[in-house]
Amino acid sequence: MDKAEKSDEIEQASLHSRTSETVNTPGASSESSAENHSARKPPPARKGIPRLIAAAGYSAAGLKAAFEQEEAVRMEVAAFVVMAPLALWLGQSDVERVLLIGSLVLVILVELLNTAIENAVDRVGSDYHELSRVAKDIGSAAVMIAMLLVLFTWAVLLIPG
Repeated sequence: MDKAEKSDEIEQASLHSRTSETVNTPGASSESSAENHSARKPPPARKGIPRLIAAAGYSAAGLKAAFEQEEAVRMEVAAFVVMAPLALWLGQSDVERVLLIGSLVLVILVELLNTAIENAVDRVGSDYHELSRVAKDIGSAAVMIAMLLVLFTWAVLLIPG
C-alpha cells in the first residue's frame, strides 16, 4: 500500500468517526438509535483545500460542543478574556506577553483534551470502572498542572524581585 492509499484509508476512518450522532427522541429506544447511527455511511474522503475546510469545520464543531457542554471550558475562556488583555498591558516585552498569553491558551488546550477523554470514557459505558476513574483523574491532573504553570509564569514575570 503506497502513501496515498494509506492516507485515504486513514481519512475514511477519521471521517467515519466524525459522523453526527442520532438524537434520541422521547419514547425511542437506545437500541434503535444505535442501529440508526451504525447504519450511516461516512462522508466521502476529501483532498486538498476541501479537506482543510472540512477539518476546520470539525474543529469549530468541537470547540462549540466543548463550550456548550463543559462549564470548566466556559470558565477558562472567561478567564482568558479577562487575563489576555492584562497580559498585553502588563508584559514588558513581546516575549513576556507571549509567555503570559501562551500559558492561558495551554490551559484551554489541556481542558479540551480532558473533555475529549471524559467524553470517550463516558461513551464506553456508564458502569463504574477503576480504569475509567483513573483516566478521568489523569486528565484532571493535566488541567491542574497547566493551571499551576499559569500561576508560576505570571508570578515569575510579574512579581518584581
